[in-house]
Amino acid sequence: MTDQPEPGRPDAPRLTTREAAELLGVKPETVYAYVSRGQLSSVRAAGGRGSTFDAEEVRALARRSGRREPSPAGGDLVFRTGITLIEEDRYYFRGVDATELARRHSYEEVAEWLWTGQLRPGVRFEAPPGTLAAARRTVGTLPAHSGSTDRLRVAVTAAAATDPLRFDLSPEAVLSSARSLIPTLVGALPVVGGASEGAGDSLARQLWPRLTARPADAPALAVLDAALVLLIDHDLAASTLAARVAASAHAHPYAVVSAGLGVLEGPLHGAASGLAHRMLQEAVDRGSAVPVVADHLRTGRRVPGLGHRLYRGEDPRARTLFALLEDVPQAAGALAAARGVVATTARHAPLHANIDLALAVLSVACGMAAEAGETVFAVSRTAGWIAHALEEYGERPLRIRPSGQYTGPRPPQPTP
Repeated sequence: MTDQPEPGRPDAPRLTTREAAELLGVKPETVYAYVSRGQLSSVRAAGGRGSTFDAEEVRALARRSGRREPSPAGGDLVFRTGITLIEEDRYYFRGVDATELARRHSYEEVAEWLWTGQLRPGVRFEAPPGTLAAARRTVGTLPAHSGSTDRLRVAVTAAAATDPLRFDLSPEAVLSSARSLIPTLVGALPVVGGASEGAGDSLARQLWPRLTARPADAPALAVLDAALVLLIDHDLAASTLAARVAASAHAHPYAVVSAGLGVLEGPLHGAASGLAHRMLQEAVDRGSAVPVVADHLRTGRRVPGLGHRLYRGEDPRARTLFALLEDVPQAAGALAAARGVVATTARHAPLHANIDLALAVLSVACGMAAEAGETVFAVSRTAGWIAHALEEYGERPLRIRPSGQYTGPRPPQPTP
């Protein structure tokens, strides 16, 4: 073990390459492969001969590797991030309980906190008129059956085309783009029925008439705003990883958001709330969750809205929204149905409610379409993707480069 400390950590013990390799149970060449993939950091040893490694970082990688202790997340790519921490059935944005932020602050305020570490009370995001007009025109060309995520992807592309400075990746430029892009995405969505727009209001108020024709009352609007906050980020979910890969290639922030939206539409990610909505609506219509859950179990289908790989108990995001939904009178029926789903399923499996079930209560209670939860998810998570892009732009470019394990026929093979 060497005596050279890591810059900024004067007491951190250091390992030589040989010591790190022994601890990991790999060859020295593999240690440097971990460095190239961003899984380990190294510091040049005194005199420029070899490298040294943080002992705790090496031990952490050893615990994650399949040789010793499998990673609980099921993967072996690890990125340093100062955005979200999930532990002991709670989660935090920059060290602050995310559920407390959702109860106390608006979506825009929490987005600013996530991006800059500073809270700006009363901040509002505004869409530039020209950008919004271009996004609306482009979205208007889509077929009537297009979904909200289709419209959001097109709106991002239109917004990017109107920004000639989109390749400026300085933090100031990226944040300026983000503050205009998010309200542009909301404003590009069509208004439902005869609802009034809500321009100049909070982002939640602007989004409401794009989700339902019913007027917004204060308790229901508070639930929507809290949902937007709670969904901003959730560590390295699939869409966030895609966004970071794009940022690693120094794609501009609009392209980063497009990458995230492409993954979000999967039924196992952002679109999962639609399945929960349909199930919950059926439970409300039938007056009981029992036959609905029974039908799912009988046909071998998973009961949507239950369970999360990162939480042993109830998803803290769902718990927060359920508490707020208690103050929404029209949500009583859907809330009772959701609790019936959890109680009925618990007889067969110890599963708890997740954020998708809570979103379904909001969408069913307020007359929203099944895809409303996906829309809320996509708009909200845009701020999280931007936060991760800001981090990734400061890392070594193209560091996210896993190695493939070739399983095809060995060469030489005859030319077809």
